[in-house]
Amino acid sequence: MKFRYYSVLVPLFFVIFMWIVNIYQFIFHIQLTQLGIFPRDVHSLFTIFTAPIIHGSWGHLISNSLPVFILGSVLFISYNRIGIFIWLLIHFLTGLLVWLFARESYHVGASGIIYGVASFLLFSGWFRMDGKAIAISLFVALFYGGMVWGVLPIEEGVSWESHLFGGIVGMFLAYVFRKVNRKEIPEEQDQLNYKTFRDFLNSR
Repeated sequence: MKFRYYSVLVPLFFVIFMWIVNIYQFIFHIQLTQLGIFPRDVHSLFTIFTAPIIHGSWGHLISNSLPVFILGSVLFISYNRIGIFIWLLIHFLTGLLVWLFARESYHVGASGIIYGVASFLLFSGWFRMDGKAIAISLFVALFYGGMVWGVLPIEEGVSWESHLFGGIVGMFLAYVFRKVNRKEIPEEQDQLNYKTFRDFLNSR
């Protein structure tokens, strides 16, 4: 896995932009919630693109900033050829599914992208079964495995639909792009990688 410094620029600038928007809201005492997704409202369709940069509070912003940067950087460094396409597809498809199927309320925040990227990195290890993909999957499972509870409607005021649809989109894209950049490895090693990864997930 070769580090490319420019690989962190997209998630870094995305986080910076989120903070600029929130600072703007704070200074001028306004709320930009109307730029969030309001499902099935035709006039809200364009907010698929703006919703991830809007946050309802400082706590919401802070909790999303580090995962966006870390998981985004891992995505762009590890899958440099397709990273930008995965990022954009997760952004658009997650927002579209929220607009189509979520409950009628404003949905804001970058959580959908976070769950989408985490899901893509996790399931890429399952579908690819090469050493690099498995190592990344184990990292996500170890440090972000607790995110799975976020797909359940157990916390009021949280867009669990964004979490759920982001996870589904990430898994779908991991399967679609499973053969891109996949290194050819011996069948015996492939089977060993599969068994090791399966046993790890079963132990969680």
